[in-house]
Amino acid sequence: MICLGAVSGFALALPTGAALAQSSLPPITVESPQQRARPAAAQPSRRAATARGARANRAARAPQAAPAAIPSGPGAGERANGPVQGFVATRSATATKTDTPLIETPQSISVVTTDQVRNQGAVSIGEALRYTAGVSGDVNGGSDTRFGGLQIRGFDMTMPGLYIDGLRVPSSNYVHFNGLDPYGAERLEVLKGPSSAMYGGSGTGGILNYVTKLPTAQQFGEASISGGSFNRYQGQFDMGGPANKEGTVLWRLTGVVRDGETQVDFTKDNRVFIAPAVTFKPNEDTTITFLANYQRDRAGWGLQFLPASGTVWPNNGRTIPVSFFAGVPSFDAFNTEIATAGYQLSHNFSDAVTFRQNLRYAYQHNEEKVFYGGGYTNEAAGLLARYGSTSNSYINSFAVDNQLQGKFTTGFLSHTTLVGIDYRNTSFRDTAYGVTTSAPEINVFAPVYSYDWAIGAMSDNTGIKQSQVGLYAQDQIKLGRLSFQLGGRQDFVTTKVDSGLFNTSATTDASAFTGRAAVMYNFDNGIAPYISYSESFLPVLATNAAGQLLNPETGVQYEVGVKYQPVGLNALFTFAAFDLTRSNVVTYPPPLYTAEQTGQVKSRGIELEGTVSLADGWNLRAAYAYVDAVITQDPVNVGKAPPTVPLNRTSLWSDYTLRSGPLAGVQFGGGIRYVGATWGNDANTFKVEAATVLDALLAYNKDNWRLSLNVTNLADTRYVAACYSLSGCFYAEGRKAIGKVTYRW
Repeated sequence: MICLGAVSGFALALPTGAALAQSSLPPITVESPQQRARPAAAQPSRRAATARGARANRAARAPQAAPAAIPSGPGAGERANGPVQGFVATRSATATKTDTPLIETPQSISVVTTDQVRNQGAVSIGEALRYTAGVSGDVNGGSDTRFGGLQIRGFDMTMPGLYIDGLRVPSSNYVHFNGLDPYGAERLEVLKGPSSAMYGGSGTGGILNYVTKLPTAQQFGEASISGGSFNRYQGQFDMGGPANKEGTVLWRLTGVVRDGETQVDFTKDNRVFIAPAVTFKPNEDTTITFLANYQRDRAGWGLQFLPASGTVWPNNGRTIPVSFFAGVPSFDAFNTEIATAGYQLSHNFSDAVTFRQNLRYAYQHNEEKVFYGGGYTNEAAGLLARYGSTSNSYINSFAVDNQLQGKFTTGFLSHTTLVGIDYRNTSFRDTAYGVTTSAPEINVFAPVYSYDWAIGAMSDNTGIKQSQVGLYAQDQIKLGRLSFQLGGRQDFVTTKVDSGLFNTSATTDASAFTGRAAVMYNFDNGIAPYISYSESFLPVLATNAAGQLLNPETGVQYEVGVKYQPVGLNALFTFAAFDLTRSNVVTYPPPLYTAEQTGQVKSRGIELEGTVSLADGWNLRAAYAYVDAVITQDPVNVGKAPPTVPLNRTSLWSDYTLRSGPLAGVQFGGGIRYVGATWGNDANTFKVEAATVLDALLAYNKDNWRLSLNVTNLADTRYVAACYSLSGCFYAEGRKAIGKVTYRW
C-alpha cells in the first residue's frame, strides 16, 4: 500500500473588472438581494437617517450582502468570500476570519480567482496553483489521480492543508479531499506559514482554502462543453439567481460531468460533480446559506513509481515512455465518492457586533486497486518488480466554527476583535490487502501485460478517531495608518488509534497554545511593510515501536514583507522573506523503519508575486520563490535537503483581449513555468533536473459565446516532476490541449 508521508511526500508500505472587460459575455455578478424599504411605522427610532449608512456597512460585512449601488475602481464591491473581477483580489478572510483588505493583512496570502482558472484552462486544483509563488499543487506530476503533492514553502501539506470555507477537511493515510473540482470554487486562497492561532491543528507550511461559489442576486446561467487530449470530454454548467420576487431567497447550482483518460495507458479520469446552494435572508441582519456538493470519480492509478534509471537518466540509452503503465489492466482503480453539506450563518446584533457560524459535514469513501513499480530486478534488461494492493478508506468529519466579531474604539485606537470556539470530530478507517499476479515483473521498454491477480492477506486495518476543541481570540488594532494584529488560541485534542491487524489501541490527549503577532504600516502611496510571527501545531497519527502515539508536530515562522497596491491601478505586488522551522518531524530510520520523532526541518526563503488586471483587457501574473529547505535534526540526513523541493521556482502568465477593430474579441496569451532542480532522495545522492514549460491560450468572445483553446506544456517537454527514491519517480504531464465552447446568459 502506498500512503502519503509527512516528510518525503510518499512512504511505501509493502505487505473580471478587467477580466470581464476582456470578454463580451454577460458578466456573472454575485450579490445579495437589495433590501425592501420598511413602512415608516415599522422603523425603530434608532434607525435615523445617519443609521442608514451603518446598515449598509453591516450588509457589507454579511456573507451574502452587497452595497445597493455598484461602486467603481479596483476591488470595488468585492467581498472576502465573493467573486473577483479579473486576476486581482483585494480582500480575503482566510488569514484573519474577518473581511480584511489584503493590503492590510500582515501575512503572505495568494488568491487564485475564477477568471485566472478559466483563462489558464486549469482543470484541477493542482493546475490552478501553477502560477502561485512558493506553492505547487502537482508535485507528483499531472497523472496523479490521487491529487497529492500539495507543497507550500517546501513542506508537504497534502494531508493537513485543505480547508473548505475555512473548515478543515481531514485526510486518512491513503486518501484526501484535494481532488475537489475547481469549477465549484469562487476562489482558491493559499495562506503561507503556520496558522494554528486561528485554525488549530494544521500544517507548518500553510493552508489551502477552497472558497465555495455562493448564490447570486442576479439571474444568470453558463454552460460549456470541452474536449481534447487523452480522450477527454467534459460538460459543465453554473446557474443561479433569485428564487422569489422579493429576492430574499437565492439559489445556485454548479455541475461537471467528465469522461476521460490520462497520459498513462489504461488509466481513466471520469467525474460527476454537483454543488447546490441556497441563501435565505429573512431580514437585513440575518443571512444563512446552505451548501452541499457531491463528487464521484472513477479513475485509474496514475502514479507508476518508476525508477530513476530510464526516467531521470537513460538506461543504456533507453527511456521509459511517459505513457508506460506498470500495473495490471484488469486490476486498476482509484474510485472516490466525496460528499459535504453545511451552512454559513451570519447575524448582526448591532452595527458593531456580528455573530457567524460555519458548519460542515464531510464524507469520503475510496477504493483502490493497484499494482505499482517496486524497483528493478534486472536493470540492464529493464525488468521492474511490481507490488499490488487493494484498499478501502472511509472518512467522516464534522466541524463547526462559532465567531463573535466586534468593532469599537478605545481612545486613539480602533479595534476589530474576534473571539471564537470551534469543534471538529473526525473518524476514518483504512483497510488494505496485498495482491499478487503470476507475472510479478514487467519489462519497462517492451511491456507484456498480465491480467490475472489474487488477493492475499490483510496488510492494514487502522481506525482513527480524533476530536478537537479550540478557543481563540484576535484583535486587529489600528492607530492611524499603523496597525497591529494579535491572536492566540488554546486547543485540546484527543486521538485514538486502533489496529485491527494487531488488536492494539492507543489514546493520547494533547493540548497546545499557539499565537500570532504582527505589525504593519500602510503608506498613502499604497506601500505597506510588515513583520509577523506565527506558530502551528499538528497532532500526528504515527505510533512508535511501543504502539504509543507520538507528540504533535510544531512550527514557528518569522516573516517580513512589503505589499504594494498602486493607487488607481488594479494591481497588487508582494514581497515576503520567511524563516520557518518544523519540529517533531516523524522519521523512519533504518534498520527497523519504525516511527521516531527526532526530525527537524528549516525552510528559509523569499517570495515575489504580482497580479495586474487592466481595463484595456490585459491580465498579468508573475511569481518567483527561493526556498532553501534543510534537514537540521535527523538520525541520518542532517544537512541534507528534503527531496522534491526546488531552490528556485518562477512563472509568468500574460493574456490580452483586443477591444476594437476587425479582431475585437480575440484573446491570446501564454505563460512560462520554470521549476529548478530537486534532490531525488533523502540522502541527496542524485538530482532531478530543472525544467521549463510553456502554456498558451487562444480565445474568441462574441455576444454570449466564448470559444477557447488552452494548451499546457506546449512543446511537449518530457521531464520528471519528482523523485522520492531511486525507485519512486513520477513524470510530469506532457502536452495537453483542450478546446471549449461556452454560452452564457
